[in-house]
Amino acid sequence: MEEEQLLEGRYRLQQVPGGRVALPVLEEKLDQLQLPLEMPCELLWIKDPAPSRAARWRTPAQKLQDALRQLLGQSWSEELERDVPRAWQRHGDLVLLGGDSFRAETWERLGPALWETVASALGARRLARRGRVLPDEMRSPSVTLLLGQDGWVEHVDNGIRYTFDVTKCMFSPGNITEKLRVASLPCAGEVLVDLYAGIGYFTLPYLVHAAAAFAHACEWNGHAVEALRRNLALNGVRDRCRIHRGDCRRLELRDVADRVNLGLIPSSEEGWPVACRVLKKGTGGVLHIHHNVETLPAQTPVLPAKQGSPEGANSDGEVQPPAKDSGKEMLGARIRPEWQRWAEATAARIRGLLAELHGQPWCTSILHIEVVKSYAPHVHHLVLDLECRPVLPT
Repeated sequence: MEEEQLLEGRYRLQQVPGGRVALPVLEEKLDQLQLPLEMPCELLWIKDPAPSRAARWRTPAQKLQDALRQLLGQSWSEELERDVPRAWQRHGDLVLLGGDSFRAETWERLGPALWETVASALGARRLARRGRVLPDEMRSPSVTLLLGQDGWVEHVDNGIRYTFDVTKCMFSPGNITEKLRVASLPCAGEVLVDLYAGIGYFTLPYLVHAAAAFAHACEWNGHAVEALRRNLALNGVRDRCRIHRGDCRRLELRDVADRVNLGLIPSSEEGWPVACRVLKKGTGGVLHIHHNVETLPAQTPVLPAKQGSPEGANSDGEVQPPAKDSGKEMLGARIRPEWQRWAEATAARIRGLLAELHGQPWCTSILHIEVVKSYAPHVHHLVLDLECRPVLPT
């Protein structure tokens, strides 16, 4: 058998004391080793064999499989190989594994040795595994800490530092396109109300990069509120934000906002009346309304975007956020009819709420529809930028 088959390309010949040469062979391949009878040899256990040049260029996912093969020896199987993750999220020294990884009983029998091996192979000190989001109103994460003492991590997006407990708070890398867009909005001197602030996903870009003068951040999850407090301090904007802990539907603010962010999916509709109340009644402002919109497979025609239309008006295994313009590239800067209908219906509904609230007509204008990501088959996470202004008497 060829050397590469015995070593699987991972190790190379190396010198050992006594002027001898060692040929590293994987334990599970020993019975396949065929050497001439006249060649003197002995079995020598090498604790840290020298890796081959090819091994030094193996991806983290490949290195993880190598380490697990070595841990399991002859117990390794194709079934177990399918159970090994090929992608994960990295937050500092903590790696967050997907919920479908290491579910076979064989892994459970390994105990702590498994998690120590995985952490070592991935260059991490802590490990956690993600489960399904709990079906509660807070969309609480179901994350189990596998290795380490706590789940607090730090993540940097676009120069903004976010710290949070992965076992208590949600963090979606897929929203990076919207966070980048928010950071580029012209908000100098404006007051923002963020109705679903979380750990500050959007509050911080508005304050740090978009230069909003002040923000009111509403959040009812106590764990997220604690993270938000820390994040405001980490980024030096604590004095420009007031946190309102509790249900935003009971928010007592009125007539303060130039801009309102409604970053809740699948729908932020329950926050629309609140958004209308907090907008400045004399000048109005802009609402950023998040929503999951379904596109039926049979309804594939698209409308070219034009001014005045809704649009005009990795190999290392780690999960990477999409490129900044991925939404536009995915759709060729076009708007699907379902999205336009949703935007127009939303604009009409907001216009009615404002007129009822203030006893005078209001005008709503669709500035832009942003495609954040594909949320599920035929479902897209969209953001509608809606300008709302009172109609002044002539």
